[in-house]
Amino acid sequence: MKVPPEITYRDIERSAAIDTLIQEKLAKLERLCDYISSCHIAVEKINDRPKSGSPFRVRLDITIPPSHEIVAEGNPTNQNQHGGLDTIVRDAFSKAERQIKELTSRQREHEKSQDHSQSDETTALVVRIFKESDYGFLKTLSGEEVYFHRNSVIHDDFDRLEVGTGVRFESVIGEQGPRATTVQIVDKPGVRAGKSGETLIEPPLGWE
Repeated sequence: MKVPPEITYRDIERSAAIDTLIQEKLAKLERLCDYISSCHIAVEKINDRPKSGSPFRVRLDITIPPSHEIVAEGNPTNQNQHGGLDTIVRDAFSKAERQIKELTSRQREHEKSQDHSQSDETTALVVRIFKESDYGFLKTLSGEEVYFHRNSVIHDDFDRLEVGTGVRFESVIGEQGPRATTVQIVDKPGVRAGKSGETLIEPPLGWE
């Protein structure tokens, strides 16, 4: 996560066992979605002697790029009347998991539809490449720079890349910003260093 998870206890003593359970559940959430921005967990005792329901409540506030917020509560109503705090924690995380699965599924479908609409057109240019360190940066028409690693370049084409190479790519938001998960060469527009260092083709309009 970009921001370390925050756990707050209200009107209840902090518990090492509950902390461990929460960390296990957080790890599972990150396996479902590895680009979560932040997560705040509030563990609270809302009633000493409730007429119904559990005296505990657990609330998760999760943010996922680009601007999604997920809220999940364990025992927000009269359910889990005899459930202990660990049951309420599991309930809250289970609800968060379902929401994250639905969101990431929608995001993947959206990315697929964008890929189909783009066909083979160039969506970015290589603007910096450090071959000795196996990474580089792309630049989109909107001016966004995207990190990529050798392992993200399909067909083992990393060594074919030069400044100005046109690529199509997919990306996610990582801890340090956007990073390409797949990079594919589609053409060679732009400034590409040939053997004699000549400029082969001028960059497309919009690229600097």
